[in-house]
Amino acid sequence: MSSPTLLILAAGMGSRYGGLKQMDPMGPNGETVLDYSVFDAIRAGFTRVVFIIRHDFAEAFQAGIGARFKDKIEVAYAYQSLDDLPDGYTVPAGRTKPWGTTHAIRAARELIHGPFAVINADDFYGRDSYVKAAEFLTTTPVDTTRDHYAMVGYQLENTLSDYGDVNRGVCATDENGLLKNVEEVVKIQRESDGVVRGIYLSGEKREVPAGSIVSMNFWAFSASFMGAIEAHFTRFLAKHGNEEKSECYIPTVVDEFINNGQADCAVLKTSSSWFGVTYPADKAYVVENIKALIEANEYPDSLS
Repeated sequence: MSSPTLLILAAGMGSRYGGLKQMDPMGPNGETVLDYSVFDAIRAGFTRVVFIIRHDFAEAFQAGIGARFKDKIEVAYAYQSLDDLPDGYTVPAGRTKPWGTTHAIRAARELIHGPFAVINADDFYGRDSYVKAAEFLTTTPVDTTRDHYAMVGYQLENTLSDYGDVNRGVCATDENGLLKNVEEVVKIQRESDGVVRGIYLSGEKREVPAGSIVSMNFWAFSASFMGAIEAHFTRFLAKHGNEEKSECYIPTVVDEFINNGQADCAVLKTSSSWFGVTYPADKAYVVENIKALIEANEYPDSLS
């Protein structure tokens, strides 16, 4: 089985954060979260990284981020573009933003030919999560009856922000540890009474139970996923293509494939710490946690 590729979604500007947080230093020697992600991926056995970026900041990204890795791992770039659509579809008047994470993955369709993992550029996932994903991708046999995917799952309470609400995909699993469904719950935060609540798809605001496993957008896919999402994305455009703000998300795709028997999805529970940078004030928290991991000898003082 071929070595896995790491696909990194780095095309977003981070509107709530206020800038290109993918390039913001977090480590003691100016390391970004991306530096730690690639470092962890390399030592877990990934041999190639593909960055999904946009043309308008490609030069700065390649010089400021990509160049750091060119002597450590094979590096490639794919470009998410608003008008990169299947034949017969065009961008509706008034639309200015791309079509979501499925559209971003699709941008790399000419570069992915084997098993691959997908992560966000601005999330610190931790070493164990990459080890679990790499092991799944290199040991799971090809199945002619259905595809096998995996999702790295984190406990909800370890993914909250002290500075505002967050959106999370809350996961339900079956007795075999396979994902049953992912429900997008928005505006999740710990309220003054100590209870964590969020707004569910029904529009109801209610408690999100402690210990809930959530998706932080760390996925592991077989190569066939690329062809499968083309059909899904085309159906999405047929239904929502004329809307200015519609987006096609990875959990929605996986959920459809599970429900129609096309695939199953293992939930890989990880012991890793997850740190997110959603709001500017989150940065200090991430910096302190990285420092603590270095002091615990989880990471070297310098990644270079």
